[in-house]
Amino acid sequence: MSNPLLLHTRREFLRTTLLGGALASTVPAFLSNTMSALATEAANAATQAVTGRDGRILVVLQMAGGNDGLNTVVPHGNDHYRRARPNLGIPAVDVLKLNDELGFHPALDGFKALFDAGQLAVVQGVGYPNPNRSHFRSTEIWQTASEADRVESRGWIGRYFDNTCEGCDPTVGVCVGPETPQAFAAKKPTGVTLNNPDTYRFVSADRPDRGEEGLMEESYRRLNELDPDDNMSGASIGSLSGPLPHSGSALDFIQRTALDAQVSSDEILKVSRRVSNQAEYPHSPLSTSLKLVARLIGGGLPTRIYYVSQGGYDTHTNQAGTHQRLLGELGGAVQAFCADLKAQGNHDRVLVMTFSEFGRRVEQNSSSGTDHGAAAPLFLAGTVLKAGLAGRPPSLAPENLLRGDLQFTVDFRSVYATVLERWLQTRSVPILGRQFPLLDVV
Repeated sequence: MSNPLLLHTRREFLRTTLLGGALASTVPAFLSNTMSALATEAANAATQAVTGRDGRILVVLQMAGGNDGLNTVVPHGNDHYRRARPNLGIPAVDVLKLNDELGFHPALDGFKALFDAGQLAVVQGVGYPNPNRSHFRSTEIWQTASEADRVESRGWIGRYFDNTCEGCDPTVGVCVGPETPQAFAAKKPTGVTLNNPDTYRFVSADRPDRGEEGLMEESYRRLNELDPDDNMSGASIGSLSGPLPHSGSALDFIQRTALDAQVSSDEILKVSRRVSNQAEYPHSPLSTSLKLVARLIGGGLPTRIYYVSQGGYDTHTNQAGTHQRLLGELGGAVQAFCADLKAQGNHDRVLVMTFSEFGRRVEQNSSSGTDHGAAAPLFLAGTVLKAGLAGRPPSLAPENLLRGDLQFTVDFRSVYATVLERWLQTRSVPILGRQFPLLDVV
């Protein structure tokens, strides 16, 4: 066969190429079929007529590592905060004040500008019952919207796809990053993951050397092998790839995946080159991701949910400088993204929602940092929302802490339910399992 597909490891294929969230965990021995009909099928494949081109779009922004909420939205007027953080606390004179009690970290001038313009909501005290301090497990809880004592295989966004996106274009969900998040894990594989649209495509060899005719079979065989490097460190966790349940035949899996990759990669490449960014972004990996998302939105890609991630928030040591840099990049990138969308005329269609797997402990540690905690603020950015402070701030009084952690006042699934029902305009119960109180922010 000419132009064989050169697939690499199972992990690389499933996670970095496409659909890593909910594909079969094993692929039996390669079935001798050249898949020559794929090109014709791809050319004639139907795409979704009405999707994110005209409808509302959600951008999920993961702040991976556990963001320190107390030094992000600073309780500058709180004596308990000052006593718990004699060296790490942000001086009241430097805080970008929102009111007499709270203010943003001084690096979040981008968020402050959005807040003052009525385009940012701060949801306070977000968490869940029986909080888990493990990066891996807590991220899994947030991504699957599960109870702390229950393991779910599918992500909350994947369940949204299953319930509302039947027959959608593969690009109804787009993750910009190296791995598909567990949030995308679905009963029926949906969504694509990419870092760069110019390299998001299968590698081909136009003139294979002798012996390369068997590379496709070898590639599929390697999909079945375990990857010895397939592990994740809690200290450096970015986003989790979803579980890979056994489902469907190997040939169906291979054909669907290859076909969707070809169709969506061509479309993404074309769309990403259709428009240029119209705002000045700060230099950071997050800005690079959001610049691409802005171009895909402006170019008309039919996507309902985009997913981007910013890592590095696991600030156990020497937190001050690292946290200042990360928050500066966050605020600047989101502010530029909103300006970009406004210049396109798409700002009213897009809502940005941040999350982090947990906050940090109230008391600073002996290494000028903070350790894993629980509740923290979550941010929503856009024009069609009720800007300002939402939810009740947790008490910092020592007698009201839970083993040194802030106790949550808003269940994160209430935020999800609000976004699903009032922004994406779909019922939340089939996705979240039960009705959670809605917030008055959207």
